[in-house]
Amino acid sequence: MKTTKKMRLVTLCIAIIFVCSACGGKKEGGDQLEGNLGDIMSGLYENADLSEDFREGMASFETYELTEDIEISILGTDEIEYTEGVVSMPRMSSVAYQCVLLRVDEDQVDTVKQQLKDNADLNKWVCVSAETMLIESRGNVILSVMGENDTVYAMSEAFQKY
Repeated sequence: MKTTKKMRLVTLCIAIIFVCSACGGKKEGGDQLEGNLGDIMSGLYENADLSEDFREGMASFETYELTEDIEISILGTDEIEYTEGVVSMPRMSSVAYQCVLLRVDEDQVDTVKQQLKDNADLNKWVCVSAETMLIESRGNVILSVMGENDTVYAMSEAFQKY
């Protein structure tokens, strides 16, 4: 009887050790996206499960550096602090779509995500509106994407897998 209790206790201890080690935090920098945000954006488009129609429309897309001149029209505010930013969207289109990548200070990720959410305008396009918006982060890189549901979720999935 005592041997069975000891075996159960040992098994329980091993299970607890296993669970605790599996639940440990990520290694520092383990979820950081390295490299130029323009290259990351290209990689997201390459790997996203996007519709054929959307891919055909991408011929009119442009990805460029986010600058002070266009912050308000893209982010809805000029109060967001970031170290690097790119935006991708159609030059001229009847499609409501915008994808932004921002690199921010690690301790500002949650603040910037909230600022993006608070200032987003799904109706900023003439005659069309985005169906949905997602704001996600990996390490110190934030993805903000607005558009049709399928496109937004495809870009989100590509971002999480990148």
